[in-house]
Amino acid sequence: MRPATSAETGFRLEPLDFTDIPGWADDDHRAALIAFRQGAAVLDAHPPKPRGAGVDPLALAAIIASAGEMPAADNALARAFFEAEFQPLAVVPTEGNGFFTGYYEPIVTGSRTRSAAFATPIYRRPDDLVEIDPDDPPAGIEAGTRFARRTADGLAPYPDRGAIEAGYLDGRGLELVFLADPVDAFFIHIQGAARIRLAEGGEMRITYAAKSGHPYTPIGRVLIERGALPSGGATMATIRGWLAEHPDEARAVMATNRSFIFFREAEVDDPALGPVAAAKVPLTPRRSLAVDRLIHTFHMPVWVDTTLADGAAFRRLMVAQDTGSAIVGAARGDIFTGSGEAAGAIAGGLAARGTFVILAPRRSPAGDEG
Repeated sequence: MRPATSAETGFRLEPLDFTDIPGWADDDHRAALIAFRQGAAVLDAHPPKPRGAGVDPLALAAIIASAGEMPAADNALARAFFEAEFQPLAVVPTEGNGFFTGYYEPIVTGSRTRSAAFATPIYRRPDDLVEIDPDDPPAGIEAGTRFARRTADGLAPYPDRGAIEAGYLDGRGLELVFLADPVDAFFIHIQGAARIRLAEGGEMRITYAAKSGHPYTPIGRVLIERGALPSGGATMATIRGWLAEHPDEARAVMATNRSFIFFREAEVDDPALGPVAAAKVPLTPRRSLAVDRLIHTFHMPVWVDTTLADGAAFRRLMVAQDTGSAIVGAARGDIFTGSGEAAGAIAGGLAARGTFVILAPRRSPAGDEG
């Protein structure tokens, strides 16, 4: 099945040959195949689903399963696998071009015990937070909202960041870990995961569990609108710098992002990989891509051609394995750059136009060409 183009959703799909893709022959296709094969372990519990771009989820699942059964492949065999199984389709937005940003897994110091040194909590999911159908919300809940608060009188909007940080959750025993810096906590909310080096010894990983349901507001835009940062000058580094230089204003500015994230503890099975994300597989640095989950099917290969902050070309085959509130649009991608400070520096400076090419299955679910 070929994905259908869709003027209604603001993009079209243009068939390509692999020879039309600059840099395709130079990529490490074996590394891409290793990331792609992660999906084989979760196929039964979390199979691909149909989405707006029209990729056939059954055909994709069959290819993932066959990849999971393959012996270790060298780069040439991995490239041949992708070229045999997939048809590249350029995603062409009705307006503009593809746009890419980066995200990473912070590594910070924390403690399981509150103290003067570690006073900022990271919270577990509260038991009064319930997930709702964003397309059919109950009365009083804004359309598009995914979470609400259960009350004796029905569902209501959940308290936002400002209310939670003012003490709404105090006394409920929901604290998962405590950090030294509220700005670190804020950016962990944006990234959706972190590794915590514990003051007591050892390390823990936290990852996304749920959110308050309020829309995400980028505080970089808020600072630009207030004249605190120049237009086009909102990067993670400049935002953190401004917050550090204006501690009396920082909490109020962060509260303009009403979205609040709740976390769960997760195992660190392989330190080389990132946390388990929306597709239920661990993220692979520089191979995992967050996409718009309403348009793109998880586990789908995506060719990305963009530019890093230092001007270096970034051309490689990635896999759609995550999503995010700010990742909206058919040619919008968020590149997982890895864990720690160096990965954060790359992610924080990445905001560039580029080319977004999906790889759609050539075969039918039964394995026939189609």
